[in-house]
Amino acid sequence: MNLRSMKAFATSRAGVTVGAGLLSAAATALWVEMQARRAERGNPARGQFIEIDGVRLHYVERGTGSPVVLIHGNAVSLEDFEASGLLDRLAVNHRVIAFDRPGFGHSHRPRDRMWTPTAQAKLLSEALQRLGVGQTTLLGHSMGAMVAVALALDHPEHVSRLVLLSGYYYPSMRIDALMMTPVALPVLGDAMRHTVTAVLSRTSLKGAVKRMFAPDDIPENFFDVMSREMMLRPVQLRANAEDATFMIPEAAASAKRYGELRMPLAIFSGEDDAVVDPQDHSVRLHRDVQQSELFVVPRSGHMLHYSVAAQIVEAIDASPESIRMAATPAVELQ
Repeated sequence: MNLRSMKAFATSRAGVTVGAGLLSAAATALWVEMQARRAERGNPARGQFIEIDGVRLHYVERGTGSPVVLIHGNAVSLEDFEASGLLDRLAVNHRVIAFDRPGFGHSHRPRDRMWTPTAQAKLLSEALQRLGVGQTTLLGHSMGAMVAVALALDHPEHVSRLVLLSGYYYPSMRIDALMMTPVALPVLGDAMRHTVTAVLSRTSLKGAVKRMFAPDDIPENFFDVMSREMMLRPVQLRANAEDATFMIPEAAASAKRYGELRMPLAIFSGEDDAVVDPQDHSVRLHRDVQQSELFVVPRSGHMLHYSVAAQIVEAIDASPESIRMAATPAVELQ
């Protein structure tokens, strides 16, 4: 075979390889989209919708009494509060409203703005006004805690008490957040979320959830309530990636303003949290906010609202003094 023939052969093989790769990617993308549509049909919205500033926002409302608003973290949706039992416990004595944050569950996430925690807080404050909620107890978990803090800082007229669970409050190096940046980008991120990221997320999901719950086991009902395929849809992968990208700069901006918080604040953190270090975030926030109460839960991780839901309800219902007496197994650290 002469040199020209060898070059032609190599070129043809490269073309076949590229073509096969593109066909494989297209087939994967089609399968991913079909799985997403199937997941949405199999897990229809159980709450109500409200249109706010061009966003179709999904929420669940239960109970009567003084209002409590719940804001979930990343990867999950408002069903996290269903699976943990926190929503039903609170609904015994309160009007409870749990939102799907934009891009999660059944809420839309249009591309016409950057969905920072501050932007999400603005959207939720407008939703609360439309729903006739005046001052409320506001509870946020993980990324939802960042949104809750932003809402309390920018729209304090809505917040009578703040309850924060497993939050990230100060800027720090997060390799996981940096690795998510390409997935958040337009075009490149769209392709990744329908191909390689979709596949990798499926293989890593159970391990990631196990890390969230550690040292506890994943509750038996978790994936019954929280659909795997709903969590793995491209729109929710985009929401996760964008939230991770905005996490560090948002914490840097908010940390300068914690002194502006005037409402009572209860901070809960798992002693063995493998996602957010309790000393660097929850303990530090307690030191920076004078009117806060801190509860570090022994032998508990990032998803502590599953293990100490009763104590969280007490933090909402009771005075700080009675919480301190009843917060077992939660303990307060000075």
